[in-house]
Amino acid sequence: MSGVEPGTPCWTDLATPDLEGAKRFYPELFGWTGRVAPEPEAGGYTIFLKDGRAVAGAGPPATPDQVPIWSTYVATDDADLAATRVSSAGGQVLVDPFDVFDQGRMGVFADPAGAVFSVWQPMAMTGAELFNVPGAMSWNELVTPDPEGAKAFYELVFGWHPEDQPMGPAAYTGWRCGARIVAGMMPPLGDDFPADMPAYWSVYFAVADADATAARAAAIGGSILVPPRDIPQGRLAALRDPQGALFSVIALATPA
Repeated sequence: MSGVEPGTPCWTDLATPDLEGAKRFYPELFGWTGRVAPEPEAGGYTIFLKDGRAVAGAGPPATPDQVPIWSTYVATDDADLAATRVSSAGGQVLVDPFDVFDQGRMGVFADPAGAVFSVWQPMAMTGAELFNVPGAMSWNELVTPDPEGAKAFYELVFGWHPEDQPMGPAAYTGWRCGARIVAGMMPPLGDDFPADMPAYWSVYFAVADADATAARAAAIGGSILVPPRDIPQGRLAALRDPQGALFSVIALATPA
């Protein structure tokens, strides 16, 4: 499956102190249904499905003080080797690689600027089963005050090659893995983001209508961080769920 080639973002999940609230909010926003993991040790971890296919997950936070967050998982064929590379490149291993039942092996890391990300070594579960359609993950983007440091770090960890691209007033970087641009990077955008926000990975979900989705999110307890606006790839908005987890939505532009 091309979506889980090593070095490709393959999954996203939400860590939240209000799992029941998330299981109400996101299905109402995206039309998802939920499938709860049967193992008691999973803590109610829920796979969200769109049209019967896995698109994302949600579970309780790893620690009581963890802020609600959507995580980007990058596929790897060796999670332990990824952990070694993260340490060697100046990042932090937040959670040593471990097996998630028979589903896969994962680790949680932070880059030198503090952006948290995970890796997924697939076993029974390869990752998301749907991408780039309304209700599914469509893009993953690093927002960091240190783009040059990130370029060196992620090339060492995943073999990504940065390609700078013009996009408005800010420099934009595409991460190339083999023949594909698999993710992006940009600096914080002035007044659109709080000055004290650390580097982070943003997850984008495709939607049919960014304006309607943003309005719906606000109506059911979320908030609009960046109002809908046009970019060459489509129309996007940055939102927060009722617990404060940041995510973005994009109505993808129709190819000419």
